[in-house]
Amino acid sequence: MKYKKGSTLLEDMAGLFISVLVFVFPFLFMLFNSLKERREANLLSFSIPRVFHWENYVEVFQTNDYILLKAFKNSMILTFFSVFGLIVVSSMAGYIIRRRDGRIIRIVNVLLMLGLMIPPAVIPTIWVMQGLHVYRTMFGMILVEIALQIPFDIMLYQGFVGTIPIELEEAARIDGCKKGRLFFQIVFPLLKPVTSTIVILNAVTIFNDFTNPLYFLPGTENATVQQTLYNFTGQFASSYNLLFADVILITLPMLLLFVVFNKKIVDGMAAGSIKG
Repeated sequence: MKYKKGSTLLEDMAGLFISVLVFVFPFLFMLFNSLKERREANLLSFSIPRVFHWENYVEVFQTNDYILLKAFKNSMILTFFSVFGLIVVSSMAGYIIRRRDGRIIRIVNVLLMLGLMIPPAVIPTIWVMQGLHVYRTMFGMILVEIALQIPFDIMLYQGFVGTIPIELEEAARIDGCKKGRLFFQIVFPLLKPVTSTIVILNAVTIFNDFTNPLYFLPGTENATVQQTLYNFTGQFASSYNLLFADVILITLPMLLLFVVFNKKIVDGMAAGSIKG
């Protein structure tokens, strides 16, 4: 028994050490160099700055007519409405798929699995968006993000709905509760754990998305935060302090969100794995 406890402690310590090595050290490396003056930062040394240059962050914000602020606005709009659409559509779809059975539902499940496995095609998607006149628009980009994430989200909701006793819904129907009210006032509040998981996972994924906005939302006026990093890589090629400052700024919001709510991610996914 003592051996098992000792081995568990060693495993925990090893896991903690690897986590610090992989995640904390790189973050501190970027943070320290973002606060150095240009020549000191270009040495790329892991050391605390002799003088903290907070003005590096101000300069990054002011670059290219405050493009970083525009990018934050675009990314926030894209993330908010994409996540909102995913919650509404995925929760209702997951509920219906779980509660019903039949040939059509089985076909839908197969399509969802295909959506998880088959990668998206860029050129056909652009062609469809141009036909719908939503190419290079925020609305079109929101639809793309929803389409890419919806199979996984429906699967999560579908699994979690299985943990909700169907007797609750039967009692509500006996009391005269209509279908819309039944879902939004009784079922949906019970989906809070998995909804929190979906909000956090999708917010981080969409906010940090680089390739899809690059393909489907081109243009300087439509820049997202990840695209500013791509642009600053060339502009600040000889100024690593400014480049690292941009990295810290675009990483911090989702990093804080993930750190604060990471327990909800685990709880939501674990609860959805239990069959009711």
